[in-house]
Amino acid sequence: MPTTAGDEGVSVQRVRQVREPEPGEVRRARELLDRYLVPTPVVRSPGLGDEVLLKLETLLPTGSFKVRGALVAVAAARETDPAAVVVTASAGNHGLGVAYAAETLGVKATIVVPENASPAKQAALERFDVDVDRHGLSYDEAESHALSLARAGARYISAYNDPDVIAGQGTVALELLDQVPDLATIVAPVGGGGLLSGIALGATYMPGVSVYGVEAAASRAVSASVAAGSVTVVDVGPTLADGLAGNIEPGSVTIPIVARYVDRLVPVEESVIKDGVRYLAAEHGLVTEPSGAIGVGALSNGLLDGAARPVVIVITGRNISAGLFTDLLAGEQ
Repeated sequence: MPTTAGDEGVSVQRVRQVREPEPGEVRRARELLDRYLVPTPVVRSPGLGDEVLLKLETLLPTGSFKVRGALVAVAAARETDPAAVVVTASAGNHGLGVAYAAETLGVKATIVVPENASPAKQAALERFDVDVDRHGLSYDEAESHALSLARAGARYISAYNDPDVIAGQGTVALELLDQVPDLATIVAPVGGGGLLSGIALGATYMPGVSVYGVEAAASRAVSASVAAGSVTVVDVGPTLADGLAGNIEPGSVTIPIVARYVDRLVPVEESVIKDGVRYLAAEHGLVTEPSGAIGVGALSNGLLDGAARPVVIVITGRNISAGLFTDLLAGEQ
């Protein structure tokens, strides 16, 4: 059975009814997140050009932008029911984000992970006051179990196909509206489309700003779905950008939002993704995961020629194993 985007989606055999969010929800999400998060910094990157800036989501709690959408979704669940229970399936950045949000907001959460998930990721989840439920030997099996728990009364939080999650991720664009008043282009990674669609909705408050999505060439589910006009299953090859890999949920609301508001989707090969990780380490002393560095690789290799300046590249996450990071820096991957 095809897998879903990254380690954090929903089985492509299953269809859920999900409401498409509106731009105004991004503004409301910003009001909420201002109580819990400090805006992430924007820094210039002269090695990429005089008008290239980086938005450092790596400095958020849990090391990834995912905490934005997780806080908004968990807060919405609590508002609907003060005794709410939330559930998701992920041993990656989304799971960490939901765990952080649940602990911060005092909401009971269950994070379902497959039994063969990375011990390091499981250990990271165990640091939070949440229930970690090990189930199955694949993310599809873990997700199926999570959905069964949700049907018993919990609120299921998708990593991307969720209006509150999308609105939360879109707050990146609203922060940029304050930080870079003359901004012309935003570049963000895309896997399931939660971040990109949220940024695109937020960018509707920024007349004249273009939004570009960069995806792993080995996994082009979003661009294929946008081209087809509906979710399309694609072949998924191996990629270091595991957070961007996999197929996406049928009927995902991210696809029409991306189709409506995103100006361009750009495929990025593995060698280019590696270049991004190495550049950020060498030029900025940053630890980034391949999924988070893909935009830098794309720009430095001329794949974003024509993008109006100033351009901001969203650096989405730092959660990479020490071994892989060391190998990439040494050129062994």
